Amino acid sequence: MSALASFLRFLHAVGVTAQPLAAALPKLAGHRRTVPCELDESDFARLLGGCDCSRDVGLRDCAILTVLWRLGLRRAEVAGLRVDDIDWRRGEITIRGKGNRHELLPIPIDVGDAIVRYLHDGHRRVPPGCRALFVQVRAPEGAMSPDGVGDVVARVSRRVGLPAMSADRLRHGTATQPVRNGASWPEIAQVMRHRTVAVTASYATVDPALTSELARPWPGAL
Repeated sequence: MSALASFLRFLHAVGVTAQPLAAALPKLAGHRRTVPCELDESDFARLLGGCDCSRDVGLRDCAILTVLWRLGLRRAEVAGLRVDDIDWRRGEITIRGKGNRHELLPIPIDVGDAIVRYLHDGHRRVPPGCRALFVQVRAPEGAMSPDGVGDVVARVSRRVGLPAMSADRLRHGTATQPVRNGASWPEIAQVMRHRTVAVTASYATVDPALTSELARPWPGAL
């Protein structure tokens, strides 16, 4: 259907057809691939237990995992965090999201504690002019990359006996937990910074009964 629509738009653009016939094609339902997520707070606690906080790398990894789980950030958003993005007086953090959007999120207590321990007790080797929050502990020095953030999640999950997982799976878990605790879909969409509730529903792969409120009433139904 997509190929046919492209062909019809081409015919209209070159003047073969007088009307844009692509608009007459029927719409097909999209099928987003959902990611099964059984992660819960006990799994998150296991991940934190896999971080040796007596070492600099452990303090950093603990802070990264806490930010991912509590705030539901993408790995690129975590890698892009800067020290200046945190407003400690207001308890807020600025997130650089998709589409170059800048959004403010409140800092939960455990997120703030983990970041403070990392900044205060760790021995960060920061090159001149680098304002990145999370930096490499080994050469080359500097800001962590999105792949580096993902490697932290995969490495610690294997260490504690969980299947190697991606940072995105933690984000799915962040979306799922509020659903199980009775939060509304609009509330979860706001926390996850989704533009539509449908995207949130695809992240929170839970019992279909919990998603029944998303369905519209059938016309004429009693």
